[in-house]
Amino acid sequence: MVTLLIGLILIGIISTLFIKNSTIKKRIDIMHIFASEIADIVIDNNGQMNINFKLARIIEKRDRFLKLDKGFIMVLDKRGQIVYGKSPIIDKIILDNTFLSLEDTEHYKKIKFSNNKVFYQVTHKIETVNNETLGWVIMLNPERSIIKSPEEMKLLVMMLIGLAILGWLVIYLLTRKLSRPIMDLKEAMNKVDNGNYDIHLDNNHKQKEIYELMNSFEQMTIRLKSLERLRTELLAGITHELKTPVTSISALLQAMKDGVVSKEEENEFLEMCYEETNRLEKMIEDLLDYNSFAVGAIKVDKEKVDINLLIKEITYQWHIGQEDVVEVNTVLLEKSILIQTDPNRIRQILYNLLNNAKQALRDKGKIEIIMHQENNEIRIDIKDNGRGIPLGEQDLIFERFYRGKEKMDNIRGLGLGLASSKLMAQELGGDLILKESSIKGTIFTLIIAKPTKKTTFT
Repeated sequence: MVTLLIGLILIGIISTLFIKNSTIKKRIDIMHIFASEIADIVIDNNGQMNINFKLARIIEKRDRFLKLDKGFIMVLDKRGQIVYGKSPIIDKIILDNTFLSLEDTEHYKKIKFSNNKVFYQVTHKIETVNNETLGWVIMLNPERSIIKSPEEMKLLVMMLIGLAILGWLVIYLLTRKLSRPIMDLKEAMNKVDNGNYDIHLDNNHKQKEIYELMNSFEQMTIRLKSLERLRTELLAGITHELKTPVTSISALLQAMKDGVVSKEEENEFLEMCYEETNRLEKMIEDLLDYNSFAVGAIKVDKEKVDINLLIKEITYQWHIGQEDVVEVNTVLLEKSILIQTDPNRIRQILYNLLNNAKQALRDKGKIEIIMHQENNEIRIDIKDNGRGIPLGEQDLIFERFYRGKEKMDNIRGLGLGLASSKLMAQELGGDLILKESSIKGTIFTLIIAKPTKKTTFT
């Protein structure tokens, strides 16, 4: 409404100025034509200036048309003396002001008298066919009378009122049309705030912005509903995973306290308590590490390393630490590359990926570490020939606390390994992605660096 009012005011000001200028021009043109007509009338057939009674009648008729009752019409001879004048006030000041401007070639002249009244003056020469000057016709009209245009102003006021009503009506209709979906969205937000994610919004809106807003909010609620369900399931899983070692430790210690086990069994029970304690400690460490990673508190100490030697060393150390026989093949880059990275974080990521690959293996399983360059990036594929990841779980494997159904049933853990590894890879300037997975196996790709001009090849 404020914009509408400002717009109408500007239109009114501009239109008023335009009407004023147009009115002045039109009235001056008419006065000039009238003065020319009077100049023709006062010349007789002999080429002499002759003032007769016809002039007064003509001037009276034109007066009513031009509404010059507040103005002056004078005829001066070539000496500047008034030979005809119709004016309630004709004094020396007027004559002095008009006479001084008789020879001006301007179309009209604006004159301010000593009483501060402003007049528009139109001057026309009275000439013979031989261009002999016989006198002048002087027409003076007050400025207030010249600029008056009641008809045009009425039309302008009517136009502004019409525009105001039309603008208000358009604003009212648009506001109602836009506010209805916004109010629906507000109600939907209140439902989401109360934990109700079953939202159904009308997306049949022609306005692109409203449609995109509604669609985005609906997609967000679907995502929130899925995450809420997943959060509930994961919380239950985490509680179970943390409770299991505590329950085991408690039961073992209670048995030793009650003295129902032998000395040899006590040692065995203590060993089991130690293993459960280590497992519980590892879960808590994973939780603390992930919390640090999630808030961007990942400590990175980059140094220049030979990527081929680093991957070869990490693979070898992991391999010799496995109790089961696992076939591991490593394919390095043809040329070694020196890059700036954190070798300890690379080790953490690869250990997580290799442990996951081992858990997915069947009998006579095999793991391959294949390094290559693609799109000017150094990539490491960790490939196994295990059971693969079900298609319905592939979009969720990097979610925190997510664990696949099969892994949840057979392997204990919190489901933070891949989520933490991805955060570490991104902090190093790379990424961790699932390249492909099927019943024939899985390939994870670790992007650890993007070579620059300063990268050294040896």
